[in-house]
Amino acid sequence: MPQKILYILLIAIVSLATNAQESFHNFGNVQIHDDGQVGFHMDVVNDGDFDQNSGFTGFYNQNSLTVSGTNRPVFNDVEIDVQDDLILEVAVGVTNFQEFVNGRVITPRDQREVSLDYINDAPYLGENDNRYVDGYASITGQLDFSFPVGDDFRLRPARIESQAANNTAKAAYFFENPNFPNFFGESFDTNNFGDLLFGVSIFEFWDVDGDEETRVTLTWDTNSNLPTLVNNLEDLRVVGWDPNTGQWVNLGNTGFTGDLDNGEITSEPIVPDNYTVLTFGTSSIILDGDLEIFTAVSPNGDGFNDTFVIQGLVQFPDNELFIYNRWGVLVYSRKAYHEVQQTPEGFSGISQGRATIAKGEELPVGTYYYVLNVEGIKDRAGYLYLNR
Repeated sequence: MPQKILYILLIAIVSLATNAQESFHNFGNVQIHDDGQVGFHMDVVNDGDFDQNSGFTGFYNQNSLTVSGTNRPVFNDVEIDVQDDLILEVAVGVTNFQEFVNGRVITPRDQREVSLDYINDAPYLGENDNRYVDGYASITGQLDFSFPVGDDFRLRPARIESQAANNTAKAAYFFENPNFPNFFGESFDTNNFGDLLFGVSIFEFWDVDGDEETRVTLTWDTNSNLPTLVNNLEDLRVVGWDPNTGQWVNLGNTGFTGDLDNGEITSEPIVPDNYTVLTFGTSSIILDGDLEIFTAVSPNGDGFNDTFVIQGLVQFPDNELFIYNRWGVLVYSRKAYHEVQQTPEGFSGISQGRATIAKGEELPVGTYYYVLNVEGIKDRAGYLYLNR
């Protein structure tokens, strides 16, 4: 009986190819049994039952392939060798093992229910910057799991602990500015953060979903631009957007590995569903040799960070500070900044430029870039965050 079912399946595929059909379309009840091996070189449309499979399933094409239909197909062992990506328009499940050979698995980022689903702790192999899930992946099982997710040809995994997989967890990575997300109905203002935070990354974020408490581990690379946030990884934090308060909150740092160019950080235990998205933040100032650079400016009159402060600058009196907006327009400059930094003449979000930004004009909240020239030592440069 298993051989007969496999034979019928193969005849169906050959018949569709012979008749120049563009897809294998299942309307009925198809099953791949233990010793069965099926390779799809054409699109798959599943409008029937195709979720009781054993054996091996491969997807092969020099271009792209699409899996669509009304029902989720579930396979046992899966190999993906699709040069121009395997595109999922319906969720696809894997119960035993999945290998990336060529191409990405692309899921629609605006449809979270469509994902590559790893079931029963199914492992995977072969992921790299050209082979990953570009969109959402999910896990159901009892082991720790690292989501093989990425964006813009960059693998950027997020990891959860075993208990979080019991009730299915899901994740995707977005190489986007949280202030201007493409697939969410709201923005995540990186200038709006809670206590014990001084800044939030403007370069990327993750959507991690799950209703079980877990520690979440995020990864970074050189494109994460961590030096704009911290000089010391001990000051790095996982932060989450709290939809109830409408601000970023500090989710901690229980451990990290790596350096400022590549590494990972683990949060305190959290329930992922309590936070819309996650990214990196800093809980401290930037330490730069003998200088302490406070990268948050909030001119609200409370006496705390009302101006841009660089402690230790008095040791280097021959200095000049320049501040630019995101378009590279000079908005402030001052020689001997140490003399004025904590006075009304220090940078408090008021433009001193004479080009695009009118002098004396109140600058909008956001991220700015500073350059500090100091005679006799290396210039300093980085980002500061203006909030009100």
